[in-house]
Amino acid sequence: MVVSTSSAGLTPAAKAAPAVKSRFRTDIQAMRALAVGLVVMNHLWPLRLPGGYVGVDVFFVISGFLISSHLVREIEATGRVGLRVFYARRARRLFPAAFLVLAASMLLVLLFLPYPLWMATAQEILASVFYGENWLLAAKSVDYSAMTESASAVQHYWSLSVEEQFYLLWPLALMLFAFLARRRGRSVRRTLLSAVLAIAVLFLAYSIYVTASSPEQAYFVTPARVWEFAIGAAVGLAALQLKSLALRNVLAIAGFGLILASALTFGGETPFPGWTALVPVLGSALVILAGNGQRRLVHDRLTALPPVQFVGKISYSLYLWHWPLIVAAPYVLGVVPTAPYKVAVLAAAVLLAWLTKRWLEDAWINPRGRHSGRAMGFRAPVAGMAAVSVAAVLLGAVGTAKEEHALDLAEAGASGPCYGIAALENRECGDPYAVPVGLPHMGKANEYWTMPEVCAEAKDELLEGGEPAVCDFSGGNPEAQNVWLVGDSHAQHWQEPVLTLAKERGWKVSLSYLGACPLLDAPIESFEGKGSHPDHVEACRHWGRVVTDAIEADSPDKVFVSMFVGGEIVNDGTGEPQGEQYINALTRDWKRWTDAGIMVVPLVDPPLNGMVRDPECLSLNASSPQECAVPRETAVGPDFFLQAAERMGTDKVRAVDLTEYFCDLHSCYSAVGGVAVYYDANHVNAQFSRQLAPKIAAVVD
Repeated sequence: MVVSTSSAGLTPAAKAAPAVKSRFRTDIQAMRALAVGLVVMNHLWPLRLPGGYVGVDVFFVISGFLISSHLVREIEATGRVGLRVFYARRARRLFPAAFLVLAASMLLVLLFLPYPLWMATAQEILASVFYGENWLLAAKSVDYSAMTESASAVQHYWSLSVEEQFYLLWPLALMLFAFLARRRGRSVRRTLLSAVLAIAVLFLAYSIYVTASSPEQAYFVTPARVWEFAIGAAVGLAALQLKSLALRNVLAIAGFGLILASALTFGGETPFPGWTALVPVLGSALVILAGNGQRRLVHDRLTALPPVQFVGKISYSLYLWHWPLIVAAPYVLGVVPTAPYKVAVLAAAVLLAWLTKRWLEDAWINPRGRHSGRAMGFRAPVAGMAAVSVAAVLLGAVGTAKEEHALDLAEAGASGPCYGIAALENRECGDPYAVPVGLPHMGKANEYWTMPEVCAEAKDELLEGGEPAVCDFSGGNPEAQNVWLVGDSHAQHWQEPVLTLAKERGWKVSLSYLGACPLLDAPIESFEGKGSHPDHVEACRHWGRVVTDAIEADSPDKVFVSMFVGGEIVNDGTGEPQGEQYINALTRDWKRWTDAGIMVVPLVDPPLNGMVRDPECLSLNASSPQECAVPRETAVGPDFFLQAAERMGTDKVRAVDLTEYFCDLHSCYSAVGGVAVYYDANHVNAQFSRQLAPKIAAVVD
């Protein structure tokens, strides 16, 4: 990439200025190499480079610097930006490789990935085609059921979506500020610099706020990232050229050090982007600033080496190719990739990236022919969008058809003598844990949150001061039992058996769930190892009080309650062991209910899945599911529910422990009688859960 090293003019008089000498910035190419290397290493070896995701932030700073430098020079020289030319060049630079990899990803998904993933992949491909993938992922992040979905083959397009949105709006913003500067007789560059710095501060403040309040969304939404582009733009607008070679060397080394330090020390628990993103962003800015000069720096001995420059040159295509190959690798190989396989995936990604750069990117960025600029800038990308979109729609439609067929097969086989837990009780079935699984891939037939038609429109509005969702199977019978099912998403995965019993017995069932929120009289401290934001802690406590009060006031016959005991840490401030805090908090709520004459039915959490085995294990071992077994002592988590029930010492509390249907005396399994046990990393498959209805009934009847 060629960029100016001059400050250019500060006023419209710059229109008459001579051409500015430009040079190739090997340091920026090296930054690209470092950025893509961090991202790829993080995706291949996440435990060894937990903060490698900061490579994306490095890319954002580079983009802000390069694009803004180009746009400002054009504004100073001509008074405006040639938007048609600018957008056409961006399209030629980005679209061909992006659409090629989207098409290749669809082919990989179609050939190797399980069909239940096809619809989600198709949706994300459509979002990626129109550069809105980041907003789709942000929307999914607030859907608790979607948070545990497997990553799609095109999920990494979220960052490209953010960049494209920046490219779309940034020229317009700069032209507006330049117009206002000229109208008031002020320096264009100084006005732009002031405006860009103000934008950086404003959006950094927003990023800090949204990272604290909605961390899952913050990672993807564009406003939380705008300040990173603005920092790069500010470096370009300042156009500082430091005279001290020693100072430039110190700044460059410090900049690279900040980037590497964040990659090595940050992780999934780091609040990001927010204020922590300042570390890699400022590091990137320092490297760019230090490179504003003609004399070589110390790091050039390494960063200017041909291998480093090569990786920087193919960085865009390498970013595109590496992720779909990583996602597809387990299904192509039939095993969870080990180090040699990961190295092979990396080599394949580099090869494909080089071929794409050589034969596609370079050919399209400098088209030839009388009408090549116009045609290749707009018509061809539009045609590419249309083609990829149509293919994505077809992929989703085929996937949906296969899922519906699978649902029919599941319903047809549900009454078999060796189906699911029936195999545990029928000796003629042989080893119930070795039966090949016909439907190892989770789809519509397995969704634990699906509501039956009788209550499909019911909404839980307890948290907003309204009523719980209600599924009424009573048929208006005034003598029908009134039942509640409450808790986090682990209460929700018991919905199938509870509603099955409700339909058989004519119950009226009230439902209230709040994901990542234990229903007990103590504040949550962390969920799955990640600290809980104060807003979530307060919302959780408020919901818990509302639900507990509502149940006490309603005085139902039974309350089924469950939660993710193994993933939710509470802290009541007493300093007692976690088990004691949990048990004390549970019994305080349960006593209120039993004192009101209500039967409390704690549903003990099932053995762990994702924390003790690869959630994709069954998909890769459908014909020999016993390969996914883990020792019972590893999979069976704390039995706080059982201990709390024993401490209550009353028949009004009847704990239901179904561990024997997940495990034998020695091991716990991911499939029983040919039926997958788990839907994802920590929820039960609806098909399996439904079969446990009679076992629950045996305890509560």
